[in-house]
This record gives sequence, structure tokens and C-alpha cells, in this order.
Amino acid sequence: MSKPVVLVAEELSEAGLAVLGADFEVRHTDGADRSQLLPALADVDALIVRSATKVDAEAIAHAHKLRVVARAGVGLDNVDVEAATKAGVMVVNAPTSNIVSAAEHTVALILASARNVAQGHSALKNGEWKRSKYTGVELLEKVVGVLGLGRIGQLVAQRLVPFGVELIAYDPYLQPARAAQMGVRLVSLEELIKQSDFITVHLPKSKETVGLIGDKELHEVKPSVHIVNVARGGIVDESALYSALKEGRVAGAGLDVFAKEPCVDSPLFELDNVVVTPHLGASTHEAQEKAGTQVARSVKLALSGEFVPDAVNVQGGAVAEDIKPGLPLAEKLGRMFTALAGEVAARLEVEVRGEIAAHDVRVLELAALKGVFTDIVEETVTYVNAPLLATDRGVAVELVTSSDSPDWRNVVTVRGTLADGRSVSVSGTLSGPRHIQKIVEVNGFDMEIEPTDHLAFFSYADRPGIVGIVGRIMGDHGINIASMQVSRSARGGKALIALTVDSAIPSEVVVQIAEEIGAETGRTVTLAD
Repeated sequence: MSKPVVLVAEELSEAGLAVLGADFEVRHTDGADRSQLLPALADVDALIVRSATKVDAEAIAHAHKLRVVARAGVGLDNVDVEAATKAGVMVVNAPTSNIVSAAEHTVALILASARNVAQGHSALKNGEWKRSKYTGVELLEKVVGVLGLGRIGQLVAQRLVPFGVELIAYDPYLQPARAAQMGVRLVSLEELIKQSDFITVHLPKSKETVGLIGDKELHEVKPSVHIVNVARGGIVDESALYSALKEGRVAGAGLDVFAKEPCVDSPLFELDNVVVTPHLGASTHEAQEKAGTQVARSVKLALSGEFVPDAVNVQGGAVAEDIKPGLPLAEKLGRMFTALAGEVAARLEVEVRGEIAAHDVRVLELAALKGVFTDIVEETVTYVNAPLLATDRGVAVELVTSSDSPDWRNVVTVRGTLADGRSVSVSGTLSGPRHIQKIVEVNGFDMEIEPTDHLAFFSYADRPGIVGIVGRIMGDHGINIASMQVSRSARGGKALIALTVDSAIPSEVVVQIAEEIGAETGRTVTLAD
């Protein structure tokens, strides 16, 4: 029999190639050259790339036998995951390969900004001895604000402890007790902005975090503050940062990432109090080797028909056929749980009831955990790092199974206890031969709704007229309601109204609805990627 063909389109470490071993036919091509790449894809089973190879719908269409695309790194900006999924091609990456390198680079930029390392280096190489001009500041007893205490943020905090700094952090999805264990005090975003001498960014890039540090925030910081971003470009508004640095409202900045990359021309580059690097956070020999070996192992698993923990889309391998259709549902339930809770639970329970409980359903627990953290952490969340993220945040996780399911053939529930003792739950099932996804319970209220891209939930005291008020406000703001359900505990008791809508509901509309109907809670859920 012929061996499976693995096409390596960019440089892969010797250790990565060694993982593949003699079990595969390994070919090489220049992935950045489309005239070489496209013909080379014709009969390959797996493709390994880094960042220079564009794996778009055209490339996938040329690869008739392709089963897996592996990105030897964290990001997937150069891979069309949707096109791959439609073609049944698994996409994997190396989600934890660069976290140490990124943390160390963050510390490097903090120190470089504090001590004017780049500026002094440049001046001296130009024949200028400018000791007095480039006087810096110590880290000792300074307040360092960490925006996002995910895996990288935590590593940065750990590495800064020996410098004698005071560590504060903003992360609404971390338990205060877990932060305290790391010697970090959790504060609000406003407090962090006002109190920090150094601010370092470790958040995912999303519609909520783009421009999070903007003109308003940069008018509230200490004029002595240094701002470092090794996370994602655009979280710090570059135009607003330029103005703040120019006007002396910010003392210095260290930037490794930019809103548009590659970035070779920016007003920020003109300023002497800015140190910049070309997205070097993951650029170490160790990170590159880890990435190569991790994706090589994933390719080997995928082509052997085994379960691949780092798969970000199509799940394959040793998972019972009855379980596989439930993986996307469990992940959505996890995302819904986090949106409804507004924080990460102190305790989390994934409950699987019905016929599928006879199988090994641990992968459903992993899928739910993946969903819980997908929208709140900086790094890509996979089956392999989701449990680690839970541990890092002090979340106790339990899987509960039972063959008893009185209402549904099979049902999955994500239930959690929050820090203040409140309980949040959401349940879902698959219906019919086409496995139609349905949400069948939210916080104890029964319902049947489809988990669409945009949903909203309002809890209130049951009384007439509520449906009309909600419909009027939605109409006033041009938001089309696709479906609406009302569930109640008893006549005149507590009720929950569930909406699926065609577009995202602005926060001010949610507030208006909640105020006019006297809602106890009002939450929106966005499941669109």
C-alpha cells in the first residue's frame, strides 16, 4: 500500500519531521508560491503550513484527497476554516506552542520601554552617548496592570513577581480566589486604567475588545504609564495612543502587534518613546519546534483515524458515531452558558442524559468546556487546553451521566454555580435524522428554540403586556424578531422570554427592554463566529 502523503509547504523543524517518521511520504513545496502550491496539492492527504501559505477555498478545491490542514502555530488567519469544514477537511493548530515565548517577549518589551533600551542602542550605534536623555524607571514597587489573565497573562504575572511589582488585573472571567493564589488583585477595567504604571494586554480580539484602550481610557491613565501589547493589534487604538504619547499623557509604549499587518509605516514609528517589534511574540526556536512537533502529532493522529484534541473544526477519530453530532451542540451550550452567566463559574457541571450516556461521553465535556472559554480568552481554545483553562481559573468541573432522560431521547446540560451562589444552566438536544439543534431549557425554564447567531433572554415577573413591550422596542430599533417564546414557572410567577433575532441587539436596547419590563436579568447571546 502507498503511504499517506504529507505536503510540508513551509519550514518545519527536524523534530517535527521526525514525528512523522517513515509512516508517511513527506513532500516539500514553497507554499507562498501559488504556481507551485496548487499543483502540489492534487494528491496529498495532509498539508502543513505556517503563516505564509494561504489555504483558501481555491487551494482546498485543488486538494481532492486532503483530510487535514495543520498550521504550525497559534493563529489561523491564513486558513479558511469554513471552506475546509465544508470540504470535510480537519484543521488543526498548535495552541500552546508559543505561550512561554509570548510571555517572555512581553517582559522584554516592558523592560525595554522602562529603560529606553532601543533608543539608547540606536543612539550609541550612531555615535551618540546620551545617558541623561534616556534615564528610565525601575519596576520595583510599580503597579502592573494585566488585561486578561489567560495562559499568557498568567505566565507574564508569574515572571514579574520577582521584580517586586504590585500586580492587578482585569479579567471578568477569573475567580478572585484563583487570582489571589497568583498574587494578583482583580480590579475593574476603570481601576486598572487609572492605577497602573505599566499596562500589558493579553485579551482575545473581538468586537468587545477592539479599541478597548482608546482615547477615553488614555485620558484617564497616569502620565507615567507604559503600555505594552503583545496580544492582538487593534485592542489598543493606535491613533489614540499616538496622540497620548505625543501630548505626554503616556510615557512609553512597547508594541509587537498592529491593527494591520505587516505594518512597516506608522506615525508611532516616529516617536522616540515607542519600541516596536514585527510580531515576534512566537518567534523563538523553542516555540517553532514545539509548533512543529505538535502539529506533526496531530497529522499523525488524523491520518490514523484517531481522535485529534487540537482540531478546531471537524472532529475525527475514536469518538462513537452517536456522539459526534452532539459535539457542536455541546460547544454552543458552553458559549451560551458563559454569555448568560457573564462570568466563569466557580463550579461547572456537564450533564449527559439518555441513550448516548452508554458511550464514553468525555468528549462532550471537552466540547462544552471549549465553548465556555472560546469567547473570553486570548488563545485558541481546543479540546486539549480547555481543561487547563478551567484549572487555571480555579473552576471545578464534573461530568455527570445517566441513562434516564424522561423528556428527551438525549439531552446535554451545562450547569454552573457562580461566585455569589447563583446557578445558571442551559440544556440542548438533537432532533430527528438531520440532528436539528434545539435549546430546551434555560435556568430551569422549559423551551424549544434553535441556537441561532443572535439570541436574547429576559427574566421578569409574569404579567400581561410584556410581549408587546418587547416587540415595540425591537421594532423601534429596526431589529427583526425571528422567533419568541415565553416560559413561566407558574401563573403570575417568574417568567423567561427567549428571542432569536436577525441581528445583534445593541446593549442600550437590552437596557431599555430590561428597564421597561422590570427584568431581573437581561442577556444577549452571540453564537456567530
